[in-house]
Amino acid sequence: MDDLELLVHPVRLRVVHALSGGRPLTTTELAERIHDVSKATLYRHVGLLAEAGILEVAEEQRVRGAVERSYRLRRDRAVVDADTAASATLDDHRKVFATAMTTLIAEFTAYLGRAGADPAEDLVGYRQHSVWLSHEELTDLITDLREVLLPRLRNEPAPGRRQHLISPILFPLE
Repeated sequence: MDDLELLVHPVRLRVVHALSGGRPLTTTELAERIHDVSKATLYRHVGLLAEAGILEVAEEQRVRGAVERSYRLRRDRAVVDADTAASATLDDHRKVFATAMTTLIAEFTAYLGRAGADPAEDLVGYRQHSVWLSHEELTDLITDLREVLLPRLRNEPAPGRRQHLISPILFPLE
């Protein structure tokens, strides 16, 4: 299974999101965060991601006679490279987009289902803007967004920080 096929699955993408916060998590902790997926399904997808090297075992410990593993995301492996994206077919792009939207809806639904969810207090945003841009202006916008986002992607968990999902989507309307 290639990286595109491996990562373009709603459950596996949610596992990647859960582990992208920089903290190792056990499959039990992942199941608590992704509670709408059966444990058997979750274990199978964690196994596939670990086998592919996208997840690595951070720690193992014995719990009631069984070995419990904590997994860490290998960010360098949890990406679809530019060559793969460039060679993707239109159907591949359609599938990736549909998976991203399905995953986004599942993550948002899980957020709304948590005790104390407060979209106004949490500054939840889902605005859409239509802008006119030349190719050069579009390239500049993407560069600007990367300059703003990339340093924050390196943030580690710390008191007062909550993990947020940000999902920029950009495509021409005409």
